Amino acid sequence: MLRSLKDIEHCTVSATDGDIGTVVNFLVDDESWAVRYLVVKAGGLFTGRRVLISPISFGLPDWSAKTFPLALTMDKVMNSPGIDTELPVSRQHERAFNNYYGNSYYWGFSGMWGLGNYPAELANGGVDAASDQTSDDVHLRSADEVCGYHIQGTDAEIGHVEDFIVDDETWAVRYLVVDTGSWWTGKKVLVSPLWATRISWKERTVFLDLSLQAIKDCPEWTPAKVIAREYETQLYNYYGRPMYWSLETPPEKKALAHHGGADRR
Repeated sequence: MLRSLKDIEHCTVSATDGDIGTVVNFLVDDESWAVRYLVVKAGGLFTGRRVLISPISFGLPDWSAKTFPLALTMDKVMNSPGIDTELPVSRQHERAFNNYYGNSYYWGFSGMWGLGNYPAELANGGVDAASDQTSDDVHLRSADEVCGYHIQGTDAEIGHVEDFIVDDETWAVRYLVVDTGSWWTGKKVLVSPLWATRISWKERTVFLDLSLQAIKDCPEWTPAKVIAREYETQLYNYYGRPMYWSLETPPEKKALAHHGGADRR
């Protein structure tokens, strides 16, 4: 299901032996457009400390109770490597984090999470050294930082980033929520981050391969409504872009290929 990051903020993260704290921010990978970590503000004896939690460690979320259960103890989380969550997180810090938890690295493979598209596939898998032959370029950004970035079209400024819409199973960022209120009638629109041509962190701007008029005439989005596949299809057809779900291999086909390939008759 698609969810707004703002709706996920303030969810409780629970260890096997008690609540750790609440979600206050997210670290987004600007290369593959996925939420790699949740920033959790700890409570109790650890009040004020901020720790990173990877979706790799999640159990089945209880969305009605707004709770993320972890298969980890409180001590395990609180003794995790310290990371300044207000700064871009380096690959070195990520290595230390994943080594501590015994998780495989997500980078260096073709899938969003290693060889697959689901974070749980990397849990307790050990670290494959072959997956670490990549550069140390920083690609993790604070969602709080990116909210407020300007959106620049091919011919004019369109608005600013207000929120992110993510898939709550893969943690892929499917859309940027763009608020056009300062530019025209206050319409909010959804654009895929894959339609961005580049991002300038210095200028705090996301550049899109879309014109102002195209955005003005795009299918209307109502924030109060669940984003249905019917609406997504309409949106992609309007822009003439390939639909993301047609480009991703279903889990059952991945498994079949891994175990010897499909029947070729």
